[in-house]
Amino acid sequence: MEQTQGHTLKAFDRDMAELRELITDMGSFAEAAITEAMRCLVERDAAAAAELVEADVQLDDLEAEAERRVVQLIALRAPMADDLRDVIAALKIAGECERIGDYAKNIARRVRRLPKKGEIEPLSLLPEMARIALSMVHDVLAAFVGRDAEGAKTVCARDDALDDFYESIFRTLLTYMMENSQNIGASTTLLFVAKNLERIGDHATNIAETVYFAATGERLVDSVN
Repeated sequence: MEQTQGHTLKAFDRDMAELRELITDMGSFAEAAITEAMRCLVERDAAAAAELVEADVQLDDLEAEAERRVVQLIALRAPMADDLRDVIAALKIAGECERIGDYAKNIARRVRRLPKKGEIEPLSLLPEMARIALSMVHDVLAAFVGRDAEGAKTVCARDDALDDFYESIFRTLLTYMMENSQNIGASTTLLFVAKNLERIGDHATNIAETVYFAATGERLVDSVN
């Protein structure tokens, strides 16, 4: 009986490691999509942006594969307690990564709405906001792989800074539109981009809360209060 249990535990650990690797691949894909979407935006590379939009289907396929593996893992290994929390966390995080990829795709779609030439002064503010959002995604995925509850908490703490950045950009863009009505089109596009970056931060925070719960069995909000 003990030998059977040991074999089952090893099989679960193997399957879980493969699932974590798959979700890490999803996270890396999402990170790369954010980086490329912002490059396309800054350089106004509409052709590359269109290719990025088309490539998003790969992330959808990875999410479907993650869901298939979770169902299979639960059916074959019947995980309980901490193990079951890890499996459910992996499923939720796969969905969050797919959503993050969608926001990167949305940014890429906005590129063609910008004028091909001419300076758009507020555009220079967005790469720094993207850097914060990207670092949150990167660090929270590292916390997931390492079951690092404290690392997850630090990611949540950064969400306020990203929200503040969004509010600052929002005010800047409104001023830019009020100064000249010809700026309204481009500014509206950049507002959508800023909102997408802010939402990426929200999803990174969702992942952090899931990682914390999987690692500790406690809700992150409860631990802060």
